[in-house]
Amino acid sequence: MGYLIDTVQLTNEHSLSTLVENRTAFSFDSCEMNVFETHQKALNVNLVFNDFVLTSMLQGKKVMKLDSKPRFDYLPGESVIVAPGENMEIDFPEAASGNPTQCIALEISRDLIKSTMDLLNEYHPKVMQSESWMIDSKTFHLINNMQLADTINRMLKISRYEEGKSKDIIIDLTLKEMLVRLMQTQARIIFEKDYKALSAKNPLANAIYYIKSNLDKKLEMEQIAGKACMSRAGFFKKFKEELGITPSQYILQERLKRAKHLLEHTDYSISQICYYSGFENLSHFITVFKKQFENSPGQYRSNIA
Repeated sequence: MGYLIDTVQLTNEHSLSTLVENRTAFSFDSCEMNVFETHQKALNVNLVFNDFVLTSMLQGKKVMKLDSKPRFDYLPGESVIVAPGENMEIDFPEAASGNPTQCIALEISRDLIKSTMDLLNEYHPKVMQSESWMIDSKTFHLINNMQLADTINRMLKISRYEEGKSKDIIIDLTLKEMLVRLMQTQARIIFEKDYKALSAKNPLANAIYYIKSNLDKKLEMEQIAGKACMSRAGFFKKFKEELGITPSQYILQERLKRAKHLLEHTDYSISQICYYSGFENLSHFITVFKKQFENSPGQYRSNIA
C-alpha cells in the first residue's frame, strides 16, 4: 500500500445535494481541487474533465475503467492520472451511509503544465538528450510514494485553509512541485519495470541494474556512478533530479524490499536476511525495517504467518 492522502471532514449527509459523487470544489487561476464523496453503492457512474486531472483516493474503494483500459480496483494510497476528455466509468461497490468513498480530483490547466515542462527541459534536461520531461499517459495508475503524497496533501490543505491574496501564488508553486513529483514517480515506475532493457541505452538504468544485481554486497558510490559514466557529483544530481530520491535512499529502499521479500518467502533467520539484503549491522537493519514497515522483521514475519 502506498502513502495515504489525509481524509477531509465529511459533509453532513443532511446537507448533501446527492449521495453519489457529491462534489465540493475549490477553484483557482490554474487548477480546481474537487472533493467527491459517495454515500451509497452505485454502478457505472461516468465523469469527464476538460483538462488533465490527477485523482487520489482518500477512503473507501472504487472500481474504475478509463476508456480502452481494463477495469481496476482503486484504493487509498493510490493515485490515477486522467487525460483531458477521457471518460471515467466508476463503480462504488462498498460505499454506504457511515462508510462513504472519498476521492479528490485535481484539474490542472494545460498552460501551467506546459510552462512547467518547458522550464524543466530548458534548465534541467534529462540525462538522455532524446528524452524530455513529460507526463506519461501510459503510466496512469500510481502507488503513492512519500514525496508525491506530501505535495498532494499540501495542495489539499492550501485549497481548504489558506487565505489571502497570495493563495493563488502558493497554489501555483506547490502545483509545479507536485507535477515534478508526479513525473519522478512515473520515472521510478518505468525504471523498476524495464531497467534491464533500458540499461543498454540509459545511464541511470544501467546504474540501477548494477545496484539491483549487487544489493548483498558493499556498494561504492564512485563505482555506481561509473556505471552511469558520470562523476559522483554529477550522478547524484541527475539521479535525484530524475527519480526524486538520492542514490543512497534508493539503495536503502531496495534492500528493505529484498528483506521484506525474504521474510515472506524464505525460512532464513533474521540475521541471514540482514546480510543477504546488504545490511552490515543487525541492529541498524531492525531499526530501519521497523521505521519503514512499522514492525520489526520478527513481528512482520509473525503477522504474515
